[in-house]
Amino acid sequence: MTAELVLLCLVAFGAGFIDAIVGGGGLLQTPATLLILPQYPVATLLGTVKIPSLAGTAVAAVKYAKQVKFNITVLVGCTLAAFIASLSGAYLVTTINNEHIKPIILVVLIVVALYTYFNKQFGVQQERNHTVKKQLLLACLFGLIIGFYDGLIGPGTGSFLILAFVGALGFDFIGASAHAKIVNVGTNLAALVYFSSTGHVLFQYAIPMAIFNVLGSFLGAKLALLKGNKFIRIFFLVVVFGTILRFAYDVFLK
Repeated sequence: MTAELVLLCLVAFGAGFIDAIVGGGGLLQTPATLLILPQYPVATLLGTVKIPSLAGTAVAAVKYAKQVKFNITVLVGCTLAAFIASLSGAYLVTTINNEHIKPIILVVLIVVALYTYFNKQFGVQQERNHTVKKQLLLACLFGLIIGFYDGLIGPGTGSFLILAFVGALGFDFIGASAHAKIVNVGTNLAALVYFSSTGHVLFQYAIPMAIFNVLGSFLGAKLALLKGNKFIRIFFLVVVFGTILRFAYDVFLK
């Protein structure tokens, strides 16, 4: 096993752990992969990390499914919309300059962090203020937006999905995390379909990374379900803050 592969596997484990709790594991996995394997095209590396992301997210989704009751209408609508949008984003990944999107995401993340910090009940309790129809429309809308982002850029998708389920749809953090994992499986699968069909996957790295991502995801989901909503809220704030620093670096310093 090469030093590159060892580093990638360690990163994949950490990414799976983080992603299972609050999403955002790609913020660790994707930049690290780009740094460790600079000799490969960006599109190829984006395709490669989709396999460990998909594997880890799927394991976490199964873990949550055993203890969380899903809103099937919202889940199906959001997942279908996200799948189609992610496929489109992956197709367009080589034609749009991602640097123009990062300043917008940075502002959104700062607002999210401030709102979550000062609103102590955000995501701690389940809130249902929408009709089924409105929930479905909102789910499809966010599925399209976040799904497209996942296919186009990727990192942070899980956190954005959790935010949408908590902030817009009124879910608590555990319910939001569970639903987000299913939707994220759909977005990862869609992007992987495109990348693999065009030869943009390095399986010699992707498969070992997937194994370690699954291990990290299993432990992360178990810890999240054990500790509950307040723990996930704190972990969410930490990950969002780290995300802000990452995007700020890209926007102002890189």
